Amino acid sequence: MPVVPPVALLGTGLLGSAIATRLLQQGESLWVWNRTPERCTPLLELGARGAGDPAAAVALAHWVITVLSDGPTTQALLLQLGPTLTGKTVIQVGTISPDESQELASAVQGWGGRYLEAPVLGSRPEALEGRLQLMAGGPAALVEEAMPLLRHLAQDPRYLGEVGSAMATKLALNQLIASLTHGFSLSLHLVQRSGVPVEAFMDLLRSSALYAPTFDKKLARELQRHYGDPNFPTAHLRKDLALFQGAAVQAGLNASGLESLLTLLEGATAAGLDPLDYCALHELTAGREAAATPG
Repeated sequence: MPVVPPVALLGTGLLGSAIATRLLQQGESLWVWNRTPERCTPLLELGARGAGDPAAAVALAHWVITVLSDGPTTQALLLQLGPTLTGKTVIQVGTISPDESQELASAVQGWGGRYLEAPVLGSRPEALEGRLQLMAGGPAALVEEAMPLLRHLAQDPRYLGEVGSAMATKLALNQLIASLTHGFSLSLHLVQRSGVPVEAFMDLLRSSALYAPTFDKKLARELQRHYGDPNFPTAHLRKDLALFQGAAVQAGLNASGLESLLTLLEGATAAGLDPLDYCALHELTAGREAAATPG
């Protein structure tokens, strides 16, 4: 019986650790690496093997999954690996710009490796249950080859085209996260300050074409000002919205309407909201009525 090579996963933050856990549950042999080694400890207890450096993690692997915070960090890591990626396939999950993804694809191919982008919609709960919405970009034949692995994470991985297409789609979706959350927050504040019962407002909203399930998903957090235990932090939302704006401008679109929202989100750092759930932008829209630091 042929020996199945292990998978290497680089980056065990909130999403990366959940993806790693899911792969282990599905019977994959897994090597993990993170810049902060302690973050790998729970995965080692589940049966993963830890590596002291990225090259050691990918040495025996065929598939190399990267789940890092941004494009420059991912690029620096892959440049460090360089020719060690010969004969391996990089599956880049982190949200970066389409241009950055295409540059990484060219670099990996230049070293004799292969490259797929596979950003996901969803976070830790969905990853643990294999219910992420996964978007794949790259050569169609390579995406098909990777499908058994991708289906561990998503019930229906979607092939969207060449490298860059999946990242553009992910940014488009994350722009909606930011815009919907911002719009709902403002509306919620206004009806409350006007003395309208929240449930009366929500009943009208739920029965209208304006309703989006994310409104109810975040309602309790915003009412209670509880933004801890994030699956997607505010700092990442701001980063992704800036990436969307850049891609939109490059595509010839007028994205000037997003400038005020980006300016608003830039205030999250000073307000201590960066590591909290992204709906903490509710604190920023509160304006002069904002009070003590939320939880």
